[in-house]
Amino acid sequence: MMSSRFQLLFIVFFLTISGLSLAFYKVVYLDVPLIPHQKRSLFAITASIELQKNDNPIVVSMSLPQPQDGMQIVSSEVDSGDFGYTVSHENNIYRATWAKRELENNSKIFYKTILLADSFYKAPIEEVSVAANKLKEDQIGLWEESEQSAAKLLLDYVHSHSADDVTFVAQLITLFNSKQPMEAVNTLLQIKGETKISLISALMKHENIVFRKLRGIELIDGQKDRKLITMLKVKSDDKWYLYSLKDAQISKPDNFFVWHDGNSPLLITKGEAKAKLRFSVTETKVSATKIAKNMIKEANAEFLDFSLYTLPSLQQNAFKQILLVPIGALIVVIMRILIGIRTMGTFMPILFSLAFIQTTLISGILMFVVIIGIGLFVRGYLSRLRLLLVARISAVIIVVIAIMSIMSIVSYKLGLEDVLKITFFPMIILAWTIERMSILWEEEGSHEALIQGGGSLIIAVIAYFAMDNVMVRYITFNFPELLLVILALIILIGRYTGYRLSELIRFVPLGK
Repeated sequence: MMSSRFQLLFIVFFLTISGLSLAFYKVVYLDVPLIPHQKRSLFAITASIELQKNDNPIVVSMSLPQPQDGMQIVSSEVDSGDFGYTVSHENNIYRATWAKRELENNSKIFYKTILLADSFYKAPIEEVSVAANKLKEDQIGLWEESEQSAAKLLLDYVHSHSADDVTFVAQLITLFNSKQPMEAVNTLLQIKGETKISLISALMKHENIVFRKLRGIELIDGQKDRKLITMLKVKSDDKWYLYSLKDAQISKPDNFFVWHDGNSPLLITKGEAKAKLRFSVTETKVSATKIAKNMIKEANAEFLDFSLYTLPSLQQNAFKQILLVPIGALIVVIMRILIGIRTMGTFMPILFSLAFIQTTLISGILMFVVIIGIGLFVRGYLSRLRLLLVARISAVIIVVIAIMSIMSIVSYKLGLEDVLKITFFPMIILAWTIERMSILWEEEGSHEALIQGGGSLIIAVIAYFAMDNVMVRYITFNFPELLLVILALIILIGRYTGYRLSELIRFVPLGK
C-alpha cells in the first residue's frame, strides 16, 4: 500500500501537470494570450473587380484563398451588388463566380478576407493536384523557328551552368532578371503576347519540370490598388521550393499571404467582359483576448463548452471575483504556516481583501479600524448585561449595520465616494471578528487580541496587493486551470511541520 507521503507527492505532481498542460493547450492551440491587454493584428485583404459597361451576359470567376500555415482565415465578406454569386470547388480550389445578363453601368465587386497572423496555426491544406496544374501543352512548339532556336540556346546555356532542377530554375530566373540579358533572352522577350513569367513557365514545361504558380500579397498596412506578387513553386526530389521572380531566391517573404496556388488563371472572364482586379490591405489592432473568446465560442470542441467565456457577462464578472479567493487562500497558508503570523479566524483576511478591492486600500483600512473599534466598545458594554452568545452576536450585527449606515450617510454628505462602498464589507464576519477579539481580550489580554487583529489586517493587505494585481486577475479568469497548481502548492505546504520564520527569529538569542 502506498505511503501517505507518496500519495501526496503523486497528487501534487498530477495537479501541477494537469493545470500546466491545460494552460499550455490554451496558449498554443487556442491562442489565449498570457499577457493582459495584448494586441494582435487582423489583416483585411480586399479584392476589388472593376467591370466595364457591357450589353452582353457577364460571367467573372476568381479563385478564393485557402487556409495556410501561419495565416488563419477568420472570416470572409462579399459585396456582389446586383450580381448573382456562387462558389464552386474543383481540383481542391475554391472559385467565386459572379454573373449578370447585362451591365448597364461600370460596376465593382468586392471580396474581403479577414486574416489572423499566427505562427502556431497549422492549416488542413489539401494538396493541389500537380497534374492538374501543369501547362496543357509545350508552348515552345508554337513559336517561330528563330524563337525556338533562341530557346534552345538559352536552355543549353542554363543546363551547362546548373546541376539539378533547383539550380536550373534559379539560373533561368537570374538570366531573365539580368540588366544586360543575353541575346537569346532578348529574342524571347520580344515574342508578342508573352511575359517574363509565361516564358519561364514555358521553358520549365519544355524541360518537364513540375511547378506551380503561386500568387499572393505581403501583409503591409495601407497597400492600395496592388496586383498580386507571382512566385514559382518547383518540385524536386519530393520537395517544393519557392522562388522569387525578382531575385531567384528560394524563400518566402515575411507576412506573405498566398491567395492563389496553381497554374489555373486567377481571374477568368467569359464573353466580352473586361475586368480589372486589384487588392488592398488594411491592418487593425484588436484585443488578443477578444479574438480568443470569439474563436473558443465558434469552436466545436466539447472541452470548450465548459469555458468561462461561454457564461453570460454577469456571471463572468462574478467569477472574476470568486477566482481571486484561491490566491488569497495561498497567501494565508504561506503567512500562517511558513511565516507564523497569527490571525483572527482562518480565512477572514481574504474576505477583507475582497472588500478592500472594492473600497480602495486606504479607505478600507480606515473603515475596518473604525468599525472594529466602535464594535469592541459596544461588545464590552453588552457583556456587562450578561447576554447569551446568540443574542450578543445578533446585537453586534445590528450595531455594525448601524455604523455602516451612519458612515455611508456622512460620507455622502462630505462627497467621499470611496466610503459609500462600505456595503461591500462582510457584516457577519465583522461581527464575529468583534466577538472573537472581545473574548481574546478578556481571556488572554489586550496584547494577544491586538496581535491577532493586526496580523489579520497585515495578511489582508498583502492578499489585497496580490489579488488586485492586473496580471493575477487576468490569469485567474483566463486560465482557471492554474488553480490546480495553486491547490498543489497548498497541499505541499500543508505537510510542512518545521519551524516557522517567526519562531526562528524568536529563538535567535537562544542560539547565540
